[in-house]
Amino acid sequence: MRVVQVLIPEGNRAAVLAVLDDEGIDYAVWEETGRGDFEALVSFPIPDNGVEPVLDELRDAGIEEDAYTIVLAPETVLSRRLDSLRERYSGLRISRDELIAQANALAPEASTYYAFLFLSTIIATTGLLQNSAATIIGAMVVAPLMGPALSTSVGTVVYDRDLTRRGVVLQVVGLLMSIATAAVFGLLLKDTVFLPPGLDITTIPQVQERLTPNFLSLVLALGSGLAGAISLIRNTGSSLVGVAIAVALVPPAATAGLGIAWGMPLVVLNAGTLVLVNLLAINLSALILLWIAGYRPLRSAYAGRARSLLLRRLASIVLALVVLSVVLSAVTLVSYQTTLFQQQSNSTLKTMFSEPQYANLNLVDSTVQYRGLNFLLDQPAQVTVVVGRTPAQAQTPPPPDLAKTIDQRLTRPNGPQVSVEVVYVTSQRSK
Repeated sequence: MRVVQVLIPEGNRAAVLAVLDDEGIDYAVWEETGRGDFEALVSFPIPDNGVEPVLDELRDAGIEEDAYTIVLAPETVLSRRLDSLRERYSGLRISRDELIAQANALAPEASTYYAFLFLSTIIATTGLLQNSAATIIGAMVVAPLMGPALSTSVGTVVYDRDLTRRGVVLQVVGLLMSIATAAVFGLLLKDTVFLPPGLDITTIPQVQERLTPNFLSLVLALGSGLAGAISLIRNTGSSLVGVAIAVALVPPAATAGLGIAWGMPLVVLNAGTLVLVNLLAINLSALILLWIAGYRPLRSAYAGRARSLLLRRLASIVLALVVLSVVLSAVTLVSYQTTLFQQQSNSTLKTMFSEPQYANLNLVDSTVQYRGLNFLLDQPAQVTVVVGRTPAQAQTPPPPDLAKTIDQRLTRPNGPQVSVEVVYVTSQRSK
């Protein structure tokens, strides 16, 4: 429910009240005693979905933008007289004017936006280096990326070029700043006491997650964009949804920055691709949903222009996603192949050590290090096998060339090269 207050310009009182009477809307009128530009103030309750059509009729009656129209959201409205209006104006979306106001409010001033994004990137980069999911999620609460992502789409469907331009600039410049911030921060921390000597960032699990941009990443971004648009349309839960949008953008941007700091082009490429895919997918899903929800320009003369702009933007986003899908397909295939190799290798080792000739050996543990970067760089899979022997078994020499035998078992046609290390341990057990 909304309460709308309108300062009626001189000479428009009869036309405005006629609109409200025709719509069957109850209202109260106060005589205006200000500087004389307005003759009255009218206030009336209206369901959320009725704000837009009623305001459109009031504009036709002479209430232009140089007047004052205030839309308020009351805590509670108690009246049976509103039932007929609720039946007439059914629906859950807010009005076009509220949508534009919300989009502007979600995209803060540039200085505030960049300050929060800078701090969010610092926190997220720290979380990546510490392998702390909780820290990364905390950084997402600070990131103000939801506003620019949605304001771009809102500006497109209502043909507000300034709003669209501002959203695009904040998104692009903000994410580039995020990558640069992570790169500088990583360079400052690299080779210091704050990080282990010779740290390989690709071995950090939280970083690894951002180095495999597959089709599931696209689903995450599309879902985040849809959730953001729904929260905006229905004016609910935007802060929580903003966390999902930030998760799709800030951590991979920070990962790309760390790739620059560590001089790893493939890390920059993979994480940068993930940032770009997520950014495009969020904008695409929000844009489509806002148009389907029925939002159009304020002036009907701009409807055709808005539709043309929408189609051009959709075409460019879809084309970019199709091109990037080649990368996603390759990474998805690589991820599948590496995971399959790891599973097959572990299964082969268990089967091998259950054979009679290895009865005096116990397979304690096996580790297969083979990731997407190893596949792309044509590097061998690193397999470490820990073999346990009791003191009695230790009296018998181990099979000669066990590492070579394992290598031969794990190496398959068209598969990766394998480097095997066997570690023997002597175990004891108390009675």
